[in-house]
Amino acid sequence: MSNVVILCEHKNGELVKQSLSAVKAGIDAAKATSGKSFLLLMGSGIDKAKEAASRLGADGVIAVEDAALAGYTAEAYAIAAFEAIKPQSADLVLATTSAFSKDLLPRLAVKLKAGMVSDILSIKTDGGKIAGFTRAMWAGSMIADVEVSAAVVVATVRGTAFAHAEPVAAASPVTPVSVKIDQGALHAKSLEVIEHKSSRPQLADASVVVSGGRGLKGPEGFKTIEQLADLFGAAIGASRAAVDAGWVPNDLQVGQTGKIVAPNLYIAIGISGAIQHLAGMKDSKTIVAINKDPDAPIFQIADYGLVADFAKAVPELVDEIKKVK
Repeated sequence: MSNVVILCEHKNGELVKQSLSAVKAGIDAAKATSGKSFLLLMGSGIDKAKEAASRLGADGVIAVEDAALAGYTAEAYAIAAFEAIKPQSADLVLATTSAFSKDLLPRLAVKLKAGMVSDILSIKTDGGKIAGFTRAMWAGSMIADVEVSAAVVVATVRGTAFAHAEPVAAASPVTPVSVKIDQGALHAKSLEVIEHKSSRPQLADASVVVSGGRGLKGPEGFKTIEQLADLFGAAIGASRAAVDAGWVPNDLQVGQTGKIVAPNLYIAIGISGAIQHLAGMKDSKTIVAINKDPDAPIFQIADYGLVADFAKAVPELVDEIKKVK
């Protein structure tokens, strides 16, 4: 029997959709071992998120609200998570791979004296226990079987590898938990959150993504592909080269060190297809590539490829789509 605690992210009072993959993975793992599953919410003003979490089919929801958690810092959240998880006798602690979990979970693993596995693709169970994991290595070119000898395991889940948890009719009980956080003893505090606001869908949640790379030659190239994205109601993505060049904000980066996405349609424009980028989008349902280099690696995984200069091809494509619409 293995008990599982799943950390749920929330934003502006709403559960982050990306977290639902970890919820599904954790609930299924607990059921497979006849254990219990609990969702952990931390922060301030989380009533709406608590209600949504209670409908996801876990055995319970743990809610930690404290003034020290109004603004995120890894230090304060690790203290809160540790205090909330400790009474649950958790064998496995999960969160979806994200900037939040990459920052928080290593610190939490140290507090729990736990082993840690990142970016897992599956959870193995055997004899009523968590037996191991599979995870991607070397930018997804290798899949490894991993066993952890520690009594407690902390893991991040690749969001594209698991289905999302769906709402159920019966609500799980929500248990408020108080924690002691000495704000004066904290080494950091959150002063301000500066967001890149856009009317387009969030990159991780979008069903269509239009991404640009070095081949766009500058920020003006992204203005060209934005017209195509707007016709599809798509999110904009970018390669690391475009982000490092300062053409677009880094929260648009797709790849091993950026966001991992798997939309229904991924359009890669001016992206050569370095293995680090492919690791972040190769699970997309349909991949379209536009690149003037016929030998670009992106064509090896593309379902449809067009060898052309984007500056000519994209405006023509936009005009044809407008005619159809």
